[in-house]
Amino acid sequence: MMSALWTPLTAFTASFVVIWWLLRSRLSFIALDRPNPRSLHEAPVPRIGGLGLHFGALLAIGIIAPRLPIALWIAFAVILLVSFLDDLRGIPALLRLVLHVAVCALFSAAILTGEHGIPTVAAAALAIAWMANLYNFMDGSDGLAGGMASIGFSFYGAAAWFAGSTEFALVNFSIAAAAAAFLVFNFHPARIFLGDAGSVPLGFLAAALGLIGWLQRDWTWWFPALVFSPFIVDASVTLARRLLRREKVWQAHRDHYYQRLVQLGWGHRNTALAEYALMLACGLLALAVLALPAALQAVALTAAAGAYLLIMVSIERAWRAAGADR
Repeated sequence: MMSALWTPLTAFTASFVVIWWLLRSRLSFIALDRPNPRSLHEAPVPRIGGLGLHFGALLAIGIIAPRLPIALWIAFAVILLVSFLDDLRGIPALLRLVLHVAVCALFSAAILTGEHGIPTVAAAALAIAWMANLYNFMDGSDGLAGGMASIGFSFYGAAAWFAGSTEFALVNFSIAAAAAAFLVFNFHPARIFLGDAGSVPLGFLAAALGLIGWLQRDWTWWFPALVFSPFIVDASVTLARRLLRREKVWQAHRDHYYQRLVQLGWGHRNTALAEYALMLACGLLALAVLALPAALQAVALTAAAGAYLLIMVSIERAWRAAGADR
């Protein structure tokens, strides 16, 4: 186990080297993110950085050899393959969603056995599929998704470590370290993007490992949701707004709150730093109240919800004051 303690450094180094090599090889041209009217970038950028991130994380996890369900890795591999094909050739949105839900349903059914019934399996499948997709939705500004992954999985690792799940903690720390290596190349101005092959599997892991940590009693059910709440709240509220306006929710847009901050003049760098601060606050809050009585946990979650409401109202007012509302 002592040798496994170095695995986060292995993940960082391997991811850094592979991404550096990808940027300088012809492979950087196999999948380019070309700007469109909905984009926040102005020049084509390679979107294969997720491959390097996952390589480093998986290499480290292989060294750790954690006792995790085989269903996790099968589902991860299928989602990674589907997402990579989407980066290369494009897959219709409906087919892609159906595949995601099917894979997440099979994964949920495989690990939620015994006392967990069909409603729990269905809810878990939808939550995991949503997390996988919303992580992709939120990957639209330099440094945002990579930084969120590094922070979020670090808090997973800390909670698992405090709970005594050392192997599981190292798995999460390794994913966080690989994301940090990617962030070196993705912070503004970004030289490479995650691509669907990077963001969708990362979202899947955030939800799937969150579920596994709950099953292992490393944390309670709300912990993963609070840790990744900056992504979950932004994407979910934005989707709800677009549904109420009867817009085509599967089409690219610039309605997310983080996208509005960029357009309001915050820029990629300041927006990313503000989101990092928000996620650090949410992660620290989650860790701080994890061992408190249920009543105090409810108070903390209510306070977090109120803070999010204030943030969203403030951004909406600034958006309308700038005359940017459509």
